[in-house]
Amino acid sequence: MRFSAMLKQPSAFVPLIMSLVALSLVGIAVALHGVSGARQPDEGGFAHLWQLMMAGQLPVIAWFAITWVPRSPREGLMVLVLQAVAGIAAAAPVFLLGF
Repeated sequence: MRFSAMLKQPSAFVPLIMSLVALSLVGIAVALHGVSGARQPDEGGFAHLWQLMMAGQLPVIAWFAITWVPRSPREGLMVLVLQAVAGIAAAAPVFLLGF
């Protein structure tokens, strides 16, 4: 299967969208509250949504790895790398800013 065709599979693109939403939530929280305002003693709604987006994509990624990597290893691993990069991009601001 070609890489572009594999990316059209829901188990391939849903984690990418979830990572993009998580990254957007960080951006919105910083835009609304600023960098220092985002550090609160109690986690806000943005933090909970971010956690749901990041944790919720793990079963979808596992499903993709189980079903598609054995069928088409090269393209499947390329999609997994893309999903990992998207997850790291969504998690990096949280860790670097100390939220």
